[in-house]
Amino acid sequence: MTIHTARPVPPAVLKELLTFDDAGRPAVPVTDEEGGAPLRCCLRRSRPGERIALVSYAPLRRWAAQTGADPGAYDEQGPVFVHAEECPGPQGGAVLPFTNAPRVVRRYSVGGRILGGRLVEAPDGFEPALTEAFADPEVALVHVRAVEYGCFLYEVRRP
Repeated sequence: MTIHTARPVPPAVLKELLTFDDAGRPAVPVTDEEGGAPLRCCLRRSRPGERIALVSYAPLRRWAAQTGADPGAYDEQGPVFVHAEECPGPQGGAVLPFTNAPRVVRRYSVGGRILGGRLVEAPDGFEPALTEAFADPEVALVHVRAVEYGCFLYEVRRP
């Protein structure tokens, strides 16, 4: 079975988002008193007392700018939690994080269009869902999203 890897918000993009996010707003750092926020820069939950920021992020737009794709109306931005300062990125742990709740695996074409999606409910269902997605040669990348709010959690690209 192919092992897929979640892609966090890259460090250079994190730096940009903390200056001005993808909606043009400056980040507002806060101390996370309770912990538990899903951090997209290191793909783990925040710990009590960490400094985090909620920023607007447009992952498909940023991918399209790198590849020349035109996602058209599928270009969207949404809220994500990140560390409020430099982050070293993922430090070991699960290859596919945040699999403890139902998620949507949304497929995108090389042109940036949605090709479909699939609800995944069990942690052991993520690898098969991603393998199925990438079995379609038209699929260039996949977004894993939360069901309850539709929030972007991370991106997976072709192995």
